[in-house]
Amino acid sequence: MTRYFIYISFKGTSYHGWQLQPGAVTVQKVLNDALSTILSEKISVTGAGRTDAGVHALVFCAHFDSRAPYLDVRNNIIFRLNRYLPADISVNGIRKVKADSNARFSAVSRTYRYLILRTKDPFRTETGWYVHGDLDIDAMNRASEIMMRHNDFTSFCRLHSDNKTNICTVFSAGWKPEGNTLVFTIRADRFLRNMVRAIVGTMIETGRGKISPEDIERILLSLNRSSAGMSAPARGLFLTDIEYPDEIFE
Repeated sequence: MTRYFIYISFKGTSYHGWQLQPGAVTVQKVLNDALSTILSEKISVTGAGRTDAGVHALVFCAHFDSRAPYLDVRNNIIFRLNRYLPADISVNGIRKVKADSNARFSAVSRTYRYLILRTKDPFRTETGWYVHGDLDIDAMNRASEIMMRHNDFTSFCRLHSDNKTNICTVFSAGWKPEGNTLVFTIRADRFLRNMVRAIVGTMIETGRGKISPEDIERILLSLNRSSAGMSAPARGLFLTDIEYPDEIFE
């Protein structure tokens, strides 16, 4: 068997997240079915992580094992998969990797972006969160700087999750206006369930002046999810990059 990484993009609006769930349409299920059909063998992919219902991915990676010793442009595998898949999922690349490579555990960093719409836009209702009123971006960026001094994100983790640890290293985080959109970008070695959405929801409260940037430290140190603000809606969240060490690729 040969192991491959498959890189995809998807719009998460119509799916119950990435992970297989009984009686639900998920991205993992759709991709398993497509690969099994095109390669004429039973394929089961393992993703780089779990995305919640409604979350999108510009870059997502999964690994799978196949009897095919080499998949590349010569057998039109990407074209055939994209012709089979629905319009809201696309395959962008397939790379052969070492047999012990893992799409989840071999990753060294992941990057998410969250899109805040500053004006109501009927064409972006599924890919951004419209937030009315002024926001203090400087205060939100000060809160981001304070957050990066910490590594225990229990206060921004979904309750009753099965994480073995809530320790994460955040490499960068910040807010930046892009036209009529306010973009939060965060890069870390790993993320907890609901972590980015909880951070965004809390920082919107900072931008509205309801909590101070310094309150972010108090929230983090409390190790209590109820100390933080609400979770931002899933529709504004995008996974935009996953980094792997070069040596895992054949």
